[in-house]
Amino acid sequence: MGLTIQKIGVIGAGQMGNGIAHVCAMSGFDVLLNDVSEDRIKAGLATINGNMARQVSKRTISEEERQTALARIGIADRIEALSPCDLVIESATEKEEVKRKIFQSLCPHLKPDAIIGSNTSSISITRLAAATDRPEQFIGIHFMNPVPLMQLVELIRGIATGDQTFESVRSFVGKLGKIVAVSEDFPAFIVNRILLPMINEAVYTLYEGVGTVEAIDSAMRLGAHHPMGPLELADFIGLDTCLSVMQVLHEGLADSKYRPCPLLVKYVEAGWLGRKTKRGFYDYRGEKPVPTR
Repeated sequence: MGLTIQKIGVIGAGQMGNGIAHVCAMSGFDVLLNDVSEDRIKAGLATINGNMARQVSKRTISEEERQTALARIGIADRIEALSPCDLVIESATEKEEVKRKIFQSLCPHLKPDAIIGSNTSSISITRLAAATDRPEQFIGIHFMNPVPLMQLVELIRGIATGDQTFESVRSFVGKLGKIVAVSEDFPAFIVNRILLPMINEAVYTLYEGVGTVEAIDSAMRLGAHHPMGPLELADFIGLDTCLSVMQVLHEGLADSKYRPCPLLVKYVEAGWLGRKTKRGFYDYRGEKPVPTR
């Protein structure tokens, strides 16, 4: 029998972090949300508020449930404020050195039996765990984006992750109403190992002039029944994130089939990262998205 998880800390109030805080609060957990500045935390809370309001208007939750859930989310303006948490989920940017620094500053403030989870989409759980004082109590908890809508959570055990930690976290994910897929600790796990090379291949298809942005996305929507085309999906994920996952695959598995497409690199160098910067494979500055190639 593992630790009973009641209080959750979430580090990173961005797209993924605020989604994780949202589903935890809706499922009855107390949440403390942390980020590098109070402004970022408040922006995260505003997003949660807006997303919950949308759920109310769609009648998936009641106004009373929204108010109750929002009241469960508190602000942790300093990392020390996460000390009462049973489980802390790190959802910072997909850069290993950033994550390691966070764990090093977090560990001294945690209670001995607290569990640390990382929402990394591609980085070795074993390596991240080694940067903490509790590798047995460290696990990958990879939520899908957008968190409130997507049912899957990948659970990834590092080489040292204990059975109790795994069982506690599996039961916690169940309480969120999510479905678990267990992945071994290999680069990019299951979903991104299959999905990102497909997106990268779509960028190569564009780069080599096989089809236009519109043709490629229509082909996969209508020909493979995908809910959105691969280039539109890349813009939604963020081209910087797509590139970093491809780099992790390329470096970690040393297979040329994972080489990031030079066009993807170019877009990232231009700062055209997709929806979040208003330009990627589509331009989002007007009424409706227009292909940029």
